[in-house]
Amino acid sequence: MIAFTDIVGMDLAKQALMLLAVDPSLGGVVIPSAVGSGKSTLARAFADILPEGTPFVELPLNVTEDRLIGGVDLEATLATGQRVVQHGVLSRAHKGVLYVDSLSLLDSSAVSHVMDAMSRGVVLVEREGLSEVHPADFMLVGTYDPSDGEVRMGLLDRIGIIVPFATQNDYRARKKIVSVVLGERYSEDTQDELRMLRGLIEAAREQLSHVSMTKEQIKGLIQTAISLGVEGNRVDIFTIRCAIASAALAQRTEVDDEDLKLAVKLVLVPRATRMPEREATEEEMQAPDEAPPEEEAPETEDENAPPDEPDADADEEQEETPDMIEELMMDAMETELPDNILNISLASKKKAKSGSRGEALNNRRGRFVRAQEGEMKSGKVALIPTLISAAPWQKTRKADKAKKGIKTGALVINKEDVKIKKFRDKSGTLFIFMVDASGSMALNRMRQAKGAVASLLQNAYVHRDQVALISFRGKQAQVLLPPSQSVDRAKRELDVLPTGGGTPLASALITAWETAKQARTKGITQIMFVLITDGRGNIPLAAAYEPNAEKAPKEELEKEIEAIALTIQADGVASIVVDTQMNYLSRGEAPKLAQKLGGRYFYLPNAKAEQIVEAALS
Repeated sequence: MIAFTDIVGMDLAKQALMLLAVDPSLGGVVIPSAVGSGKSTLARAFADILPEGTPFVELPLNVTEDRLIGGVDLEATLATGQRVVQHGVLSRAHKGVLYVDSLSLLDSSAVSHVMDAMSRGVVLVEREGLSEVHPADFMLVGTYDPSDGEVRMGLLDRIGIIVPFATQNDYRARKKIVSVVLGERYSEDTQDELRMLRGLIEAAREQLSHVSMTKEQIKGLIQTAISLGVEGNRVDIFTIRCAIASAALAQRTEVDDEDLKLAVKLVLVPRATRMPEREATEEEMQAPDEAPPEEEAPETEDENAPPDEPDADADEEQEETPDMIEELMMDAMETELPDNILNISLASKKKAKSGSRGEALNNRRGRFVRAQEGEMKSGKVALIPTLISAAPWQKTRKADKAKKGIKTGALVINKEDVKIKKFRDKSGTLFIFMVDASGSMALNRMRQAKGAVASLLQNAYVHRDQVALISFRGKQAQVLLPPSQSVDRAKRELDVLPTGGGTPLASALITAWETAKQARTKGITQIMFVLITDGRGNIPLAAAYEPNAEKAPKEELEKEIEAIALTIQADGVASIVVDTQMNYLSRGEAPKLAQKLGGRYFYLPNAKAEQIVEAALS
């Protein structure tokens, strides 16, 4: 088992778990991440840094109600002749941690019981003539792959910290992960580090009651929550507690700006539903006796001022955000596009019920629909159908085995008895949106691009398709939302998307291609790239880990992008390039990119034009 301190990367998730260890009243931590990211390993390693004796209970997805909340232990009751009460998983996690892997797949009934226990701090057992109350005050740690679905909002409302989704694509980090997994574990240094962390957490718990916040800081956090469109009073409390826990962990008695920023990042931003509104300017925040009354302002100043200057100032003020949101963000401008722009020309596309684009049977994922003959290695065994198939032949088989002198167990199951589960999975289409958020995107055009993506997301929702959202700016692309059917979450991520920096177009294409390949392993065959950009890539792939690579010649950048685009085209991924560049500035970069991808081209400012409609219908 890998220790907490040996896990590479996921620094923000580690920090979140340490804050929870300091202040269990934060309720819990949810870590959404892709398959193979190490989220489950990190969550289980959380037990390493908790005080000795702290319960750590894992909740299985197939848990039954009696095992979850408790009830009468029938076996012990029959053996003793007296009623024996069995405590459930929830009460066994009292004063400790309840861990749920694949939280989004947990049965809705189990989710309801977990929510009730987190609200009450106890479990009410009312069954089989039994009426008892078991204590169940626990911290919930959950991990899940967003491509498997979303976690119920009522449960998230009771959990303080949601770690923002992040991917691990850095070469050096992945190399270090391999060396840690294959190397020695739990060395003396590791044990010393774990003891140090446990001591740090114990000291922070003692410090917690001595940390103070100013009224201005509390007001600022609440105002930030309102600006981000975050609802619920629980969130305000969680944000304040998170900031205080951060200060206690640093052994401070007062909350500073770094604590506030961390609280916003871990509590508010993952729940944001809109871009933050601007804060009042310094002049607006002056005392009444310092600021001149509005009616005393001379009208002649406005009349004599150049007409463009006030508008420009107003535009700049409207783009300002609260100080705790460090980068520029803007809302989407409503932009109409042809309804059929996302038509995908694939022979495998089939229309199915409820507006979906098709369903497929597979052996691993989806909704269990039937059992059929097969080998154990080819899928998941359907236990009950297998036993039913083998049951009629038990006497005959045991007699045959006895004649041959072969000892048998309770059951004799032959190869032909094995039944494999068949699952029905909505294949649909995966639309991977790549949004250029670099500095070359002018503010107004960036708002138009966001509006276009919002319109396309709505189109995907109607057909029950999956969507993924990738932004690229600075040195590399970032997966904001992995493949998911949660269009609402994609819209939230889009609304708070910051802008500025270079244009790592090559990184965006590679990231999208890797996302597509991973989706194919899950049975998704229909994939389309939707690229919203001006096509002016200027950052090479190597820039993510080699600072000097940003100065690569333009010819090399173009060759790099062309090679990646041609590879994607050869892989059979359909593409759409929506050009956001102004005509008088364009050098034809976006049309050339569409041609290299073998995809279709649309020009955003003229999205209503008949030419685009005709192109989409072709």
